[in-house]
Amino acid sequence: MLPMVSGRPMHAVVRARTKPRQNQHPARNGANAMPAWAGAGHCLAHWHTYCLYSGSFLLGIRAKAMNLFAYPAYQAFADLMLPARHGAALINHSLNAWPAFSETPHGRSLRASCDLITLAGLTHSRPPFELDTIEVDGKPIKLVEEVAARTPFCSLLHFRKEQAPSPAQPRVLVIAPMSGHFATLLRGTVKTMLAEHDVYITDWHNPRDVPLSQGRFGFEEFVQHIIDFVEAIGPGTHLLAVCQPTVAALAAVSLMAADDHPAQPASMTLMAGPLDTRINPTKVNALAKSKPIEWFERNLISAVPFGFAGAHRRVYPGFVQLNAFMAMNLGRHLDSFETMYYERAKGDPAKADTIRIFYEEYFATMDLTADFYLETVETVFQRHALPLHELEVGGRLIEPSKIRRTALLTVEGEKDDICAVGQTLAAQDMCDKLRPYLKTHHVQTGVGHYGVFNGHRWERHIYPRVRAVIYDNEPRAVAVSSRAQAIRPVPVAAAPIAAPAASAVTAAAADASSSGKASLASPRSNVA
Repeated sequence: MLPMVSGRPMHAVVRARTKPRQNQHPARNGANAMPAWAGAGHCLAHWHTYCLYSGSFLLGIRAKAMNLFAYPAYQAFADLMLPARHGAALINHSLNAWPAFSETPHGRSLRASCDLITLAGLTHSRPPFELDTIEVDGKPIKLVEEVAARTPFCSLLHFRKEQAPSPAQPRVLVIAPMSGHFATLLRGTVKTMLAEHDVYITDWHNPRDVPLSQGRFGFEEFVQHIIDFVEAIGPGTHLLAVCQPTVAALAAVSLMAADDHPAQPASMTLMAGPLDTRINPTKVNALAKSKPIEWFERNLISAVPFGFAGAHRRVYPGFVQLNAFMAMNLGRHLDSFETMYYERAKGDPAKADTIRIFYEEYFATMDLTADFYLETVETVFQRHALPLHELEVGGRLIEPSKIRRTALLTVEGEKDDICAVGQTLAAQDMCDKLRPYLKTHHVQTGVGHYGVFNGHRWERHIYPRVRAVIYDNEPRAVAVSSRAQAIRPVPVAAAPIAAPAASAVTAAAADASSSGKASLASPRSNVA
């Protein structure tokens, strides 16, 4: 996912540093002087900066570089568009009362247009999970969504079954990414796992709704949340981290292992994460290294405007992150909108509804705190602190080699254009003291980033491997459902003999890139 970080070079979790602004008054800088006729926009920007900095001084807050206009301008535009979106929704709803017109070609075209206008805007609150029942051994069981623990920045959600299965199912903590979307982006992941697991998930709160008085939230706080939630669930918990939190999850388990913590996770599944972005770097990785961290702070960080509980909090706005995601596959998104309009207009709403539901979730965005975003960008994507054994949390060096009891599964997608093949596999080399039989790796062919944790390939090929690792390492007695799908075999050509000196990362990444096969033939035997 798009990068996120800001610490000093020697630490991954120190306060975001600021750099004195250079040439703030170009007219005083000789050759760099700005002509007297320079645009009024420049003067207005400096006046706005002066007002903000003066206000920060009066409030006792140290002024920091940021994009002052981004968030207020976006919010003003969103507020202006709101009546149009509500009007389109009202017209769409009114068409239901006039079936004689709404089913004509003109009526269907009008409804399709209203759908597009209604969808053309972002929401900033978490959609409901809408997971009310689940089938366990052929019987429907009601689910209760409850908050097991809460902090100002996150709620630990528990999908409790009203009729607890016997024997107890493995407890799994799903760590959702804080990367511009809410935890409901993993609704499909949770739904698939619920039948055979007792599932918890981190429900991160939108920072624009968290008052400044609640303090900072950076990479260190993210790691501490994982440790606290594992403690709250209890010993024998299984971790499953998707994308960006894989780094924090590995750091948390490393700290718990170093402390010989009694609640060390029984297993850890890392899926499509940027653990070592030096391997097969993607466009996202290249962008993160193309600019100094000060550029990200100056251009991408903004302050929450008035009218929200988190007013004045420095954030990386969710709409900026969404724009970055969409720009990577803009043609595909435009084709989806065109398809939605066409299917609705021709009178076949089923496919149009599927696309609309996806984008309603996709356009539900949340901000990231500036501290967390900048620290992640610098530490993970620029300095590569974790694979270089330089990552520190709370002044403590993160040493994955301390992990000896937590089984490890790494999962990658062949066509992942955000976290390429090999980047997640790097965790296998980092955990070099973990016994080989506790290591498993899986590369799934034909899937991109989101296909790793959503869709039919996740359900049919990836999830069975995740389930197998969890059940193989569950410390309590469990009964495997007789209805569980077996892992579907994938034909694999004979694996070449790797050179003795090659590391697991180099050998497996090269094999995946050259052969393009879905899964390593014998995952455990291919990880040294």
